[in-house]
Amino acid sequence: MDIKDLEIFLAVVQEKSIAKASKRLYMTPQGISRIVKNLETELDCQLFTRNSLGMALTESGERFLEYARKDTGDYYQMKNDILHIEQRKNGMVDLLSAYGILRLVTPDCITAFRKAHPEIEFHYREYPDLQAERLFAEKEGNVAFSIGKFDGEMYEVVPLETFPIKLLVNEKHPLSRRESVTIRDLEGEPLYIESSQFVIYHLIVGKCLAAGFEPDVVFETSGFSLCHKMVKANKGISVTVDFVYEDMKGTGMRLIPFSDGKYEWNACMITRREEHANEAVQKFRRHIQEWLEKIRNGEIIR
Repeated sequence: MDIKDLEIFLAVVQEKSIAKASKRLYMTPQGISRIVKNLETELDCQLFTRNSLGMALTESGERFLEYARKDTGDYYQMKNDILHIEQRKNGMVDLLSAYGILRLVTPDCITAFRKAHPEIEFHYREYPDLQAERLFAEKEGNVAFSIGKFDGEMYEVVPLETFPIKLLVNEKHPLSRRESVTIRDLEGEPLYIESSQFVIYHLIVGKCLAAGFEPDVVFETSGFSLCHKMVKANKGISVTVDFVYEDMKGTGMRLIPFSDGKYEWNACMITRREEHANEAVQKFRRHIQEWLEKIRNGEIIR
């Protein structure tokens, strides 16, 4: 048996079905059945029984599951550890970024870093912010841009910028005449918002629930642009931050601050403390800090 066999076994356990596991793994059911049968032959036991709920583990299968989880976990931990050694040795920056933060630091910032340091191998991937955090916690990448508060003992945290989250409405909407709003003003309003893979969703929905109502979320999306489009068409309301609004600004919309608490979008750059010896990562951190300082001083226009 090898790691691939263990992954297939784990997929069957999770799906409780060879057919469902085959769709998830893009394999034929026959191929998965053959691997399960080979495992049973090698171990000289029956791993699964079938019942009305699907495939269930036998007692031997339960014990094998413990080892399969440990072995696959150890394998991927080993791969990540070796990857980080090679990244440090070869001079590599592997950046995971939450959507939207590239608007904040600007694409020119990344271009300038790559031009200044052609000796550093650079990789860049974008995800919803909670997914970026999860992947980084699982040892993907060696630098991350994301939203929120992070463990200062586990990570070196560099605050980038903080923006108030504001209500976005069409100028024809009754709320557009207000100087400020509270979370209760969202009650009953059709709300377009980023999905549950984003911090902003949990902040707004959490505040609505705390205020005693469930927001009327008519659509969840993976970015701000669709929210702005729907508000511009006066299909509903949304929430956003200043710099995104300025990027997408069109006529007929207003940003209104909340007056009933802290509504903030906190962008941070995080690195693992063990990456302190990675000179490429340290150069990238300094570059980002210096670039944002130039934006604040007006030397660079966002």
